[in-house]
Amino acid sequence: MAEIVNLRQARKQKARADRARVADQNRAAFGRTKEERERERRLAEQAAKRLDAHLRDPLGKDK
Repeated sequence: MAEIVNLRQARKQKARADRARVADQNRAAFGRTKEERERERRLAEQAAKRLDAHLRDPLGKDK
């Protein structure tokens, strides 16, 4: 005897699987790890500090 399948549930299950597959592809193509994001944030902060250290008047008072 054949197995009875609820077509609405089967359609939703297929859609979920398709979205999960696309999400996996996007993560592989565009995603960064937490360590990569943190490293980039630290480097940006260091660069900003280095730039601020070279200002002529660090407090913004010219006179």
